Amino acid sequence: MKIPFAPSVYEHAAAFVGRSPWDVSRDPELMYQGHRAAYREYGHAPVVVGIDIYNLEAEAYGGRVVEPAGDGIPAIVDPIVSTVRQGLDVPPFDPARDGRIAMVVEVARRLAEEFPDADIRIPVSGPFSIAVSLRTITGLLEDVADDPATTAAWLMRLAENQAAFCRYVVDAGLDVAFFESAASPPMLSPTQFREVELPALERVMSVAASIAGHPVPCVMGGDTTPILEDMLATGTGYVVCPFEAPDQAAWLAITATRPEVVVRINMDLRIITRGPDERILREVDRVLDLAAIRPNCVLGTGALPFETPPANVKLIKDYVA
Repeated sequence: MKIPFAPSVYEHAAAFVGRSPWDVSRDPELMYQGHRAAYREYGHAPVVVGIDIYNLEAEAYGGRVVEPAGDGIPAIVDPIVSTVRQGLDVPPFDPARDGRIAMVVEVARRLAEEFPDADIRIPVSGPFSIAVSLRTITGLLEDVADDPATTAAWLMRLAENQAAFCRYVVDAGLDVAFFESAASPPMLSPTQFREVELPALERVMSVAASIAGHPVPCVMGGDTTPILEDMLATGTGYVVCPFEAPDQAAWLAITATRPEVVVRINMDLRIITRGPDERILREVDRVLDLAAIRPNCVLGTGALPFETPPANVKLIKDYVA
C-alpha cells in the first residue's frame, strides 16, 4: 500500500543546521535554513514551522521561555498566572507585535515562496495547552477539580483570543495546524475533558476553520481513545492515531463513520530513532496494515527528537514511495 508519509519535524529541524533547538528557535535565518533543509530531505506535508511550537502563545502573553541545557527543547518554567481567576484578567496578545509569532510567520512565508507546492502551516495551540504554560499543569488541574466553571470560562477566553492569531496567519497567505496535546488523558479524565475543555476546543476549532476557510487539523498526542468521538465532533478534518493508544486498530475503528477525516497513524518513535533498518521497516509494514482499515490515512510520527538520524527518516520515505 502506498500512502503519504508525514513525519513531525519541529526541533528536529535544528539538527539540519548543526545548532541547538534554542539557537534555532531564536534566529529566523537558522529556522528558515533548518526547515528548508528538512523539507528538501523529506518532502513532508505538512511543514509545521517552528521549534518549540507550544511556547508561541504563552510567550506572547508574557511567559518567559528558558534556555535548556544542551540540545533540550526550550520551555516556559515560571507561571505568570497564580489563580484561574487571575487568568481571566490576562489581556489578549498582538500576534504582530508580541513574542516570536511574527518571526515564525515570516519564516513560513519565505518557505512558502520558495516551495509553492508545499503545505506550509503555523502551529496554533489549544486553550488548555496555553493555560498549562501560563498556570503550570499542577495548578491548572487543581483548578479543573476545584473551580471547573471558572476554568472553563478562562479556556473559552483563551480560545476566542486565538482568532487574531489565526487571522494573522491566513492574511500572510499561510495555513494553520492546531495542537492540544496537554488536554489528552490522563491529564484530564474523559468527563473533565467533555465538561471543561470541549466547549472551548469546539469554539477555537470553529473559529480557526471559519478564518482558514476549511476544517483544520486537531493534533493531540497520548491515548486519545476515550475522547476521540469528542475530537471528531469538533469538525476537524485531520486527527492523529497515536502510538500511545493501546489498540490502534480499535482507535481507527471509531473513525469508521467519518471516512472524510484524514488520519495520521503514528509509528513508534523509539524504533525510528534507534533502528536498525530492518526493525524500522517492520514498523512501517505494521502501520501500513493498519492503514488498510479505513481510507484517508497517512503514515506519521510523533515529534521527531532532535537527535533522530535523518537516514532513518529517509529510509521510511523511500520505502513507502
